[in-house]
Amino acid sequence: MFPTSPSLADSAVAGNVVSLDALLERRRVWKGRAMPQQAGHIATGHAGLDALLPTGGWPEGALSEILLGAPGVGELQLLWPTLARLTSAGERVVLVAPPGVPFPQAWLAAGVDLRWVSIIQANGRDALWATEQCLRSGSCGAVVGWPQQADDRALRRLQVAAETGQTLAFAYRSLKEAVNPSPAALRIAIDTQPAQLRVLKCRGGLAPAMPVPLAR
Repeated sequence: MFPTSPSLADSAVAGNVVSLDALLERRRVWKGRAMPQQAGHIATGHAGLDALLPTGGWPEGALSEILLGAPGVGELQLLWPTLARLTSAGERVVLVAPPGVPFPQAWLAAGVDLRWVSIIQANGRDALWATEQCLRSGSCGAVVGWPQQADDRALRRLQVAAETGQTLAFAYRSLKEAVNPSPAALRIAIDTQPAQLRVLKCRGGLAPAMPVPLAR
């Protein structure tokens, strides 16, 4: 708390006892508010990755970017434990503009209940709009998108929508985007040689320098 009137300092010099409650009532001091608590987290299902992340898992109600050198490097395996846990609890998972038709047998083998998985086929700005609306609705456990040519403004809208709907948001993007800044709370790169995960940015602390081996 900080004094806003010289009378407080004058009283202190004179040795008078000053009632803090009285000063608050007379608006003589400014009363700070507690900082809002950070959002929670959801375990990724990969113990090595959880151990490196300051929050211990995916940032809840936030956008996480997964940057790939090319499709098919284990990017789906990274999310399957989370999606399996959500769908088993009856939470809706939406896939927006996936690059190919998901192979049902692989998803079922990973424990994902496909009855709770929806797919939206869209292109360009329509895909971004659909992703934002699903996140903002608050009716989904997670929304997974493959946005193309998403600029900083578009990503920021997705981040705000995830916060509004308190929904897990995942965006698969090219590894080339790693050189550009991003409003995402978490950015993870998937390397192929060797197969590993690198945390490029994480909310709540510095990105760890140690990579995590990626099991195929």
